Amino acid sequence: MAKTGTTTQGLRAAIERSGYYPALVAEAVEAAVGGEPIASYLVHQETTFDQNEVRRHVTVLVLTANRFIVSHTDEQSADNSSPTPYATTSTESVKLDRISSIVVSRVVANPESYTPGTLPREVVLTIGWGAVSRIDLEPAACGDPNCDADHGYTGNSTADDLSLRVSEAGDGPDTVAQTLAFAQSLSEATAATR
Repeated sequence: MAKTGTTTQGLRAAIERSGYYPALVAEAVEAAVGGEPIASYLVHQETTFDQNEVRRHVTVLVLTANRFIVSHTDEQSADNSSPTPYATTSTESVKLDRISSIVVSRVVANPESYTPGTLPREVVLTIGWGAVSRIDLEPAACGDPNCDADHGYTGNSTADDLSLRVSEAGDGPDTVAQTLAFAQSLSEATAATR
């Protein structure tokens, strides 16, 4: 469940409510935030199915006056490298002026009768800051169906550092609204740095 807000105590409470290794997640996030005041945050716990396993993970997004902080924690089953289950937590701190794109994709039902202010049934928040780029290539072709020449490749490069999907059916309407609120706060903060 995603939670958004503006205080350190609120962030800690949202992490604890997620129920996903709260002491571990909170310590990592608080260390990354340091003493900076929190402008906004979003906590999103998600369960996925990986072959025969159920896996959980949590993503915590924090906005301060100068930085965007991403924390992600995954649990792993025992394997060759560890005889016991374990969790991996990573945090990344990004200066706001490095954020190059914020994409909010909304899925709405019955768009012909859409009323402004109605929540979408699904939101995908994609944030790019240049750490990860995806390149999609395909063979180039010309308009001649009989041409067998090699025209090289064509494609595009997409910044895709973080993509977070929430839906009304899976996460609830509050989570969808909170994701939109965080996206707006982040968008406004990055616009102010330009």
